[in-house]
Amino acid sequence: MKRRTLDLLAIGVGLALTIGLLIAGSLLAWGANFTTTNVHNQLAEQQIYFPALGSTALDNPAISPYLNRYAGQQLLTGSQAEAYADHFIAVHLGEIGGGKTYAQLSAQSMADPTNAALKAQVQLLFQGSTLRGLLLNAYAFSVFGELATWASWTCFALAVVMAILSLLGARHYAKTPPEAEFPAA
Repeated sequence: MKRRTLDLLAIGVGLALTIGLLIAGSLLAWGANFTTTNVHNQLAEQQIYFPALGSTALDNPAISPYLNRYAGQQLLTGSQAEAYADHFIAVHLGEIGGGKTYAQLSAQSMADPTNAALKAQVQLLFQGSTLRGLLLNAYAFSVFGELATWASWTCFALAVVMAILSLLGARHYAKTPPEAEFPAA
């Protein structure tokens, strides 16, 4: 096989990989941007704010180490949603239900249908659990957005490497005599 033929094949594969990596990186960047924007917009619509620093809501040692850094801010990011769901709502739900879950209290309420206080407690747990689940879904999607961002940067970096290797291959092709064989005799 002629060495220049092998060089042309390597250059073609390198350029195809460069284009493929650029396309993949662009799609991943679009996906990351879409996810980040969507999570932000959905959370912004909810108008949830962290308690202000110094508020009694942050006095609880199960809450304050996780929420003090967000004190007074509007909840707009996935990491904020996770902190609010796991270290504010979950703590309060545990206090409201006495450590019991919505399902456990709901079953208890069905067994005692005349207990209005228990029904109200079940309703509150249902609403809190639902909000907590929605916030944790926002957090999960924000993680996908972060992963897509890192993957897009990796694709762009690899595209640059492949483009450089393709250019070096083209340079080698130009320097190789037309009669050179591979492997060399």
